[in-house]
Amino acid sequence: MDREVTNIVELINEIREDRTVPRNIREKLGMVRKKVEEKTNLSLSQAIYLLDEINEDLNLPEHTRTDIWHLISIIEGIKEKLKG
Repeated sequence: MDREVTNIVELINEIREDRTVPRNIREKLGMVRKKVEEKTNLSLSQAIYLLDEINEDLNLPEHTRTDIWHLISIIEGIKEKLKG
């Protein structure tokens, strides 16, 4: 699980460094990173919620939208591991 969290944080940091991504989205991604680093079921659910909000933003570049879907998928996998 720690390796997956590290991968998520790295991907979030890459997206946040992309200047084609609007500032408000980069800021929300910072909140997502903090939630993921907490590694609790609740915080991961909150991270997914924030990513869903980001995904609905009309200003989100298409290449970033794919990354957001990938992040959601990884986080959902971590949540499943926490359950079992």
